[in-house]
Amino acid sequence: MGASWRVGVDASEQTALVTSGAFARVRNPIFTAMITALAGLPLMVPTWVSLAAVAVLVAAVEIQVRAVEEPYLARIHGRAYAEYGVRTGRFLPGIGRIR
Repeated sequence: MGASWRVGVDASEQTALVTSGAFARVRNPIFTAMITALAGLPLMVPTWVSLAAVAVLVAAVEIQVRAVEEPYLARIHGRAYAEYGVRTGRFLPGIGRIR
């Protein structure tokens, strides 16, 4: 991500739209990796708490991406982001493309 690396959204900052590497397949590979890593927790510690942790993370990531990040990127990058979203899935290749 280079200079485009950030945590959260700073509305006053405009970064480049990264569409290469893992971002060529999915729009949110870092969140995909976080969910995948935490999904292993219930396999190691099979409790309702570990399952709840995965569910809470998935819900939080969905809210962050849909309510904050995607509107910001659409506003900043316009057509380029829309075209990128048509090609790439939100968290998994081909799933969650922008229509």
